[in-house]
Amino acid sequence: MTFSAEDTSRIIEMAWEDRTPFEAIEQQFGLSEPEVISFMRRSLKPSSFRLWRKRVSGRATKHLQRRDPAVSRGYSATQYKHR
Repeated sequence: MTFSAEDTSRIIEMAWEDRTPFEAIEQQFGLSEPEVISFMRRSLKPSSFRLWRKRVSGRATKHLQRRDPAVSRGYSATQYKHR
């Protein structure tokens, strides 16, 4: 799949966000978790990709079924604060 620069940026942003599950990326852009991993591998520098994989591996909030029911939003309360 080919994405616009804006969509590519948004996919990368969503993949980095701790509370945005892979299912949300799939719903919005049609990329499954393995496809997101491949996309990130192609889109990031090797060192950035390794940091991202280390960050998201085993993170329960990246999967809706493993997520604590208390997590009801896709972003942290401190994220997107107006300055």
